[in-house]
Amino acid sequence: MRRILVVDDDREVVRLIRAYLEQAGFDVFAAYDGETAIHSLRRDQPDLLLLDLMLPGRDGWEITRLVRSDPALAHIPIIILTARVDDTDKIVGLELGADDYVTKPYNPREVVARVRARLRQSGSMPPVLRVGELEIDVRRREVWVAGRAVELTPTEFALLRVFMEQPGYVLTREELMRRGLGFDFKGVDRTLDSHIRNLRNKLEPDPAAPIYIQTVYGVGYRLAEQIS
Repeated sequence: MRRILVVDDDREVVRLIRAYLEQAGFDVFAAYDGETAIHSLRRDQPDLLLLDLMLPGRDGWEITRLVRSDPALAHIPIIILTARVDDTDKIVGLELGADDYVTKPYNPREVVARVRARLRQSGSMPPVLRVGELEIDVRRREVWVAGRAVELTPTEFALLRVFMEQPGYVLTREELMRRGLGFDFKGVDRTLDSHIRNLRNKLEPDPAAPIYIQTVYGVGYRLAEQIS
């Protein structure tokens, strides 16, 4: 049984989400403040974290940062549940390493569907993915090129993971924005292009002539399946 930690200071929200998740077959436990959440994460090692941003004590941003910086916790998927709908809040949460973002009010069935989708994604892939001399460790959130460690931001890592999970597959800009960035707003095209450019600068032998992340004009991008 997959184990879900729900963190929200609104006990009615926790009660509702717990009921739907338990009906779907999940084992659910809860925390109502940041300190308790951190203690529960380290003690119980959940399979997924549903996290509100506005919490007593440590807030959701701080918890996300802590999870992603701790090798023992970094593999845990994080879905943020919050009433904050400003794009800036979404960007900050995703940049820190959250995997998904759902704003209140929401349909609890949608939350369950997103939990299932995220667990399928995190559990269906091997922990280490390789294409040519490019290697990514999903659980440790580490990347190497030709044996050299490469430092990526959380968003760069998320985008690279999308590419590595489907080498050779052409990903549209919309797919990359949804699966890699996790949000959609005016100006996101420029944001996506900036992240792709940064990835190429860090990964490619010659960023001006990329061999890994290739542009498919008029469609999007793909990660080369075979590197000659």
